[in-house]
Amino acid sequence: MSHDCSTPVIAEGVYPFDARGVAKRFRHAAIFGALDALHVGETMRFCNDHDPLPLLAQIDHYFGPRIQIAYVSRQPGEIVIDFLVAK
Repeated sequence: MSHDCSTPVIAEGVYPFDARGVAKRFRHAAIFGALDALHVGETMRFCNDHDPLPLLAQIDHYFGPRIQIAYVSRQPGEIVIDFLVAK
């Protein structure tokens, strides 16, 4: 099953963010900005070519339980993570 991030809206309230197209020096700022823009119940579907473990730690530290993190795909070269904004 492919987890393509190019679809504008995957499902209602699920928005793709393909980090592979963002310059590395802007990537974390763009991700944090996108997460800040989400409302409760919305999800950002994050795609990347590597497992961003340091980024996940930063998100957990900054947002705490407000952002729930769930892997959709953890294949080499195809990392897809859903970030859900909880209450």
